[in-house]
Amino acid sequence: MDRMTARDGVGLGATIRAWRERLSPSSVGLPSGPGRRAAGLRREELAERAGVSVDYVVRLEQGRATTPSAQVVASLANALHLSSAERDHLHRLAGLAAPDAGVVPDTIPPGVRRVVDRLGDVAVAVFAADWQMLWWNPGWAALLGDPALAPPELRNFARERFPVGPDRVRIALWPVLVRDGHTSDLAIVSDLRRAAGRFPHDARLAELIHVLVTGSETFARLWASGTVGAHREDRKRVEHPVAGAVEVDCDVLTDGDSELKIVILSAASGAANEAAFRLALSDRAAVGTPAAGA
Repeated sequence: MDRMTARDGVGLGATIRAWRERLSPSSVGLPSGPGRRAAGLRREELAERAGVSVDYVVRLEQGRATTPSAQVVASLANALHLSSAERDHLHRLAGLAAPDAGVVPDTIPPGVRRVVDRLGDVAVAVFAADWQMLWWNPGWAALLGDPALAPPELRNFARERFPVGPDRVRIALWPVLVRDGHTSDLAIVSDLRRAAGRFPHDARLAELIHVLVTGSETFARLWASGTVGAHREDRKRVEHPVAGAVEVDCDVLTDGDSELKIVILSAASGAANEAAFRLALSDRAAVGTPAAGA
């Protein structure tokens, strides 16, 4: 049987059957007259479209075949009209790595943009999977300094954390101290390794890793450790020119398929610290451009 059982309706065979039964014959150019018993595709119709035998489709759905090849899985995904997320799920159910995802997306989905637009009382920025900065709100610019002052190609958190050569442009204009620098550094490096596996043919990501491996001893040492993970949360202290020392909690949310990172900086607990945080966010003189983002 499947590693996830057919009884639970979540295994490879049960999932293929569910997708086959939901696909209307008319959507693939087949008649769907009143004499037809099956609401979705018949097994033989799926088999013909995927270029496999009917017996193999039966064995897959019954859980007697559990290790289809990547070529067969890709053919089934096309025949079943799967979305990219469903295609990746089918590969995982078959014990295969999801196919190449191409390049790092730089587009912020409308739903994500609506959410971050409404977070007016915290500092928020959105980064691509390679930590390239894509957007920030006025609170971020007020708390850390306006990223618009840095060239767009250098607005990268990993470049800031592991500076290389003369281009030591910072997307935070005043000092930011991290509670546990080593752990935070390792999280960034391992997160980039995860991105490299997710987007193996992205030229910008490949160039970033090359620059950091060859130019930063710290990055190269951590990269060689092979750790894979994701950056999630941290405690930082911002040395703000008006508000003074401001303790902030940093939380990182990830947006599904695109691997966007939504970074939220909020005031750490304590009345005095929350007052300093509000003072920093009210310092609109620190913001060079009224419109948020790039």
